[in-house]
Amino acid sequence: MNFKKYIPEYKKTLTLALPVILAQAGQVFVQMADNVMVGRLGATELAAAAFGGAIFWNGMVLGIGVSFGLTPIIGQLFVKRGTRRDSAHFFQNSLMLNLLVGIALTLALWGVSRAFPYMGQEEVVIELAMPYYNYLLLSIVPFMLFNAFRQFLEGLGNTRVAMWITIGTNVLNIILNYIFIYGNFGAPAMGVAGAGLATFVSRALMPAAFCVYMLHKNSYRRYFAFFRREHFSMARVAALGKMGFPIAMQMLMEVTAFSLTAIMMGWFGAVPLAASQIALQMVTMSFLTVGGIASAATIRISHEAGRGDLRAVRRVSTAAYHLTIVYMATMGGLFVVFRHGIAAAFTPDPAVIALAVQLLIVGAVFEISDGLQAVTLGMLRGIKDVRGPMVVAFFAYIVINLPMAYLLAFPLGLGPVGLWAGFVFGLTTAAVLLIRRYRRSLRKMTLARR
Repeated sequence: MNFKKYIPEYKKTLTLALPVILAQAGQVFVQMADNVMVGRLGATELAAAAFGGAIFWNGMVLGIGVSFGLTPIIGQLFVKRGTRRDSAHFFQNSLMLNLLVGIALTLALWGVSRAFPYMGQEEVVIELAMPYYNYLLLSIVPFMLFNAFRQFLEGLGNTRVAMWITIGTNVLNIILNYIFIYGNFGAPAMGVAGAGLATFVSRALMPAAFCVYMLHKNSYRRYFAFFRREHFSMARVAALGKMGFPIAMQMLMEVTAFSLTAIMMGWFGAVPLAASQIALQMVTMSFLTVGGIASAATIRISHEAGRGDLRAVRRVSTAAYHLTIVYMATMGGLFVVFRHGIAAAFTPDPAVIALAVQLLIVGAVFEISDGLQAVTLGMLRGIKDVRGPMVVAFFAYIVINLPMAYLLAFPLGLGPVGLWAGFVFGLTTAAVLLIRRYRRSLRKMTLARR
């Protein structure tokens, strides 16, 4: 294969992907900082943050998935003339949809917290997790509004604004962590709850910053000129939901596999749960670049599909696969080589370090599969194919991943390592089925244009 011909595609994809990667890195870095700073309080505190965060992100990922439905719609409108009014109307309705979904998620996740005592966790872990979790709930609505702004601008091909807002508020989050967790500068020492309060304050500022930016930028302010009460439309909300809810369900099933694994990990005690959180943080960090590539693929493919250029769609896809495989293979190798140092950076507890080292090796095994399934999902969203991936996600993560994890961990006696080995089966299944579907979708689109 002549890789040189793909160099322009690599550059274009990475130009769009880099701001997304940095923005996502900011989010993960703050979560990592939460865990490192809370972890210094002890393994039980780290386990509490891991448990509360795992449950919270089940719901939050559902909301983020709904917001993702706006990007391919705006992307395909963007390359056509005379569509600014339609784009503005979709943006307006997306803000309303995200607000309503945010309120619904807040209430639903508050209800879930009533079941915490029955999830098999240690009592002290639940006690520490509850206030942290409640602060996270308060951050849902502003974070959903931020995502409406972000997905709109990403559909227009602008990924930089979200990056700067995310980085700025995340720096604030870390500063507030230092103040609230440990009780510095006269503040009370809140422990785990302080990390939750810092997250809420920083996320509350995110949509406000985005709104101020767009109102002061003429090229974006003119979209607000089309906002009218009468333009709230159930038809547009339905179109957004038709795109967003299947994406949300696909994301929910993948994260549910990780979250239920975390719950089962808690059955082994606080030490395995803390070790799992360390390995999960590293896997999530490695996923950032692939997530950026996937977002860039969604944007670029939606633009090329809107123009009807399927050859360009194929070039973008191939280049994205090249970047993903090289990067994830490299990250997997780094996990293996530096596993001891990575684990020790999170905690001084030798028992947690010993188990985290083993889990990092398992994580290295499924890195490439994780990357391929993620970037293929981005490609499918670019051509507005979202229902099939939802079915694939159910099969891969619910039918394959979770039962295999339970079988390996408990009946076969592999313990925490067996739980993580379930991801090898689930993510590989997802990657194979999604790539197969994407190739079929492109063939159908090619035949339809002949």
